[in-house]
Amino acid sequence: MKNIAIIPARSGSKGLKDKNIRLLNGKPLLAYTIEAAIKSKCYDVVMVSTDSKKYARIAEEYGAEVPFLRNKETSADNASPWEVVKEVLLKYKELGKEFDTFTLLQPTSPLRNATDIKNAYKELTDKKANAVVSMCELECSMHLVNTLPKNLSMKGFISDAQYNKRRQEIRPYYRFNGAIYISKVKSFMKHMNIYNDKCYAYIMDRNRSYDIDDLDDLKIVEALMKK
Repeated sequence: MKNIAIIPARSGSKGLKDKNIRLLNGKPLLAYTIEAAIKSKCYDVVMVSTDSKKYARIAEEYGAEVPFLRNKETSADNASPWEVVKEVLLKYKELGKEFDTFTLLQPTSPLRNATDIKNAYKELTDKKANAVVSMCELECSMHLVNTLPKNLSMKGFISDAQYNKRRQEIRPYYRFNGAIYISKVKSFMKHMNIYNDKCYAYIMDRNRSYDIDDLDDLKIVEALMKK
């Protein structure tokens, strides 16, 4: 199969300016994802989708290719990642290159490594899946989470059925961690969606599931890397 890694790196981050190229332990944030993708040896092409010539130069320095910049629509704040994926696949088709699978690897997950990528691909193959999405166990059990009334009363916050259960008896809950989205191209282009009955979860450790959104996240991940 021919596989492409798509690393989305728009320049117009609102929460943290130039987030995707902010230095993390002396290296641009997006570099960690490029290096993990290349090291995994899963891809025929590792590319960065960006609207910025500056970002493109940095991406190329770390081994990714940037054969084109995003159009106006996919550079907008409200553009979805799947619109970006579609644009990339169609642009490469115009260049005479087609792929069997794509992986969306967000640069805001720098702790996701090459082994995670390889294991997620193995799951796609082993399960004969159309798609695989990375997830991690929720930090807090859902039986400890509820809404509160205006008077902040705790009445009914935890149900009687859950109250006497030990933590080990409670089934874990999972969340998207934003690190890996793999899909077969044919399935994606048909449905413009990767979530179906042949989509499976790849479970990652919470310690590698940090998604950098703001400066505090960046500092936390930097401290973890140094440790």
